[in-house]
Amino acid sequence: MRYDHNGDMAVLSGLDSFDIGQTLECGQCFRYRRLSGAPGFKEYCITAHGKLLLARQADDLLYLYPTTRQEYKTIWASYFDTRRDYASIKNDLKQRDPIAGQAAQAGGGIRILKQDPWECLVSFIISQNNNIPRIKKIIDSLCKNFGDSIGWGVKGFPTPKKLASLTDEDMAVCKAGFRTKYILEAAQRVHSGQADFSAMADLPTLELKKQLMAFKGVGPKIADCELLFAFGRTEVFPTDVWIQRIMRNLYFKGEEVPLKDIQALALAKFGSNAGFAQQYLYYKAQFD
Repeated sequence: MRYDHNGDMAVLSGLDSFDIGQTLECGQCFRYRRLSGAPGFKEYCITAHGKLLLARQADDLLYLYPTTRQEYKTIWASYFDTRRDYASIKNDLKQRDPIAGQAAQAGGGIRILKQDPWECLVSFIISQNNNIPRIKKIIDSLCKNFGDSIGWGVKGFPTPKKLASLTDEDMAVCKAGFRTKYILEAAQRVHSGQADFSAMADLPTLELKKQLMAFKGVGPKIADCELLFAFGRTEVFPTDVWIQRIMRNLYFKGEEVPLKDIQALALAKFGSNAGFAQQYLYYKAQFD
């Protein structure tokens, strides 16, 4: 993969294992809007890390606009995980397990996004017992009502400080339901310094997961999503009801096995690439 810069546009060429549509629409993020999806051409508007980005992919070329060289290197290269060798990951999964190998072939353009820990945590708190259209709608309302303008009439994700100042009544406009109390409690913990994502980043995965689960409303699945999509802990295997169903059908002959058995099998079969396997398996089940 080659990177060039032309004015306010970053250009990635010779793309390997990179499909902007597969990456954005596999359930790992929610602040994007598809603008076009013609054969061989995909275009999205993305909001992340307090920035607004237009991403346009034409075959093996990806254009990102507007962004400076410095911004691309410090934000977007990491966000899109451009420095990782995904071909070796897919080959490893193929060698480990033929089912995962087939899934990696089907969803081979997926990249694990490096998201802002605060936004990612709140987004997956909102995802509880929810579907993607409704998750996106709640997050959009949260941003429109409480975020700061970042240009083009779009608002960024609200800060912990802003949300910590709100009441349940203030948040009613977002229609987040029972999740509201969890969002506000998380905002208060982060704003007060009781929870520090920067300090958490250096913790071993199990300790980090324990600290994430100290947030009210954050169980193992949400914690694993945060570990994978915000902290890059690719050995975790987020397991919701959809993944449980997929794993039971593919590996347990449809039997109702406990969650711990699914997690144990994922670790044994996929090792440090379990997070990638999860995304590939989910994509194949949903879209292939």
